[in-house]
Amino acid sequence: MYEQMVKSRYYEDQMVEVYTEGKAPIFNIGAGPVPGEMHLSTGQEPAAVGICVHLTKDDTVTAPHRPHHHAIAKGVDLKKMTAEIFGKETGLGKGKGGHMHLFDPDVKFSCGGIVAAGIPHAAGAALASKMQGRDWVAVAFIGEGAANAGAFHESLNLAALWNLPLIVVVEDNSYGISVPKASSTAVASNDLRAAAYGISGAYVKGNDPIAMYKASEEAVARARAGQGPTIIEIETHRYLGHFQGDPELYRDKAEVPGLRQLDPILKLRNMLLEAEQVSEKEIEKIEKQAKKIVDEAYQFARDSKYPEPESALKDVFTS
Repeated sequence: MYEQMVKSRYYEDQMVEVYTEGKAPIFNIGAGPVPGEMHLSTGQEPAAVGICVHLTKDDTVTAPHRPHHHAIAKGVDLKKMTAEIFGKETGLGKGKGGHMHLFDPDVKFSCGGIVAAGIPHAAGAALASKMQGRDWVAVAFIGEGAANAGAFHESLNLAALWNLPLIVVVEDNSYGISVPKASSTAVASNDLRAAAYGISGAYVKGNDPIAMYKASEEAVARARAGQGPTIIEIETHRYLGHFQGDPELYRDKAEVPGLRQLDPILKLRNMLLEAEQVSEKEIEKIEKQAKKIVDEAYQFARDSKYPEPESALKDVFTS
């Protein structure tokens, strides 16, 4: 879990630099090696690693528009993923999807830019698992704002009715774009909504990867045993804006520095060392290896070719 968190954090830190290339002095969203919007998950790593450590490649994960930490934790090919974000032909979708539309069937991972749209997809995967007599689990990651969307309630209603192996992980980073949770949501935490569907709910406080691990372990075990869906809400922290270039006028300037003092990676690192699970040398080796993998992925993406213009007419579905 520590290795995956370090890998995710370093990946996002590098993306901050890469994304800004060519977009100065006047911000141009279409310029640079990575054009388009960019939503980064720095600070939210525990939500992904805490549950994905319990999953296999046969389990399905759907993610929203802030997907990199989920993809990394699920084992998506990092070179192909980065090439996709760069719009290169070696990418997961041959450069046609970009960072909000990553799809890796080898590990059953997908994401999308429509709020809450991944929940019915995950419910469908859970239904397929049940109909085939498998013990496969489906996990849908969403932001807390998406818990107010119709797809959340419709999917959970059917998942509860059909007793599906579905887990919805709500990442509460306090803001739906720029709207504070208290201004948009009637309940204190979305795990409380589980009672409305007669299913299990769990709340993870303090952006704690170990607490997330334990809550997820129980939820995954229930799902595999045919005991139905679970809603897990984790209190997490978004260190960066909703998107890169976000002026963040909706929150106090002292908020993020305060949150960074609670960094979950540093906390887990200290815990491992204090418990003598690893040595300083082993920690350094883990961090060095994680950064090497990320650096290689970025270099692969930079070195890869852009698709030929005529390829825009290939792999397109029309009706």
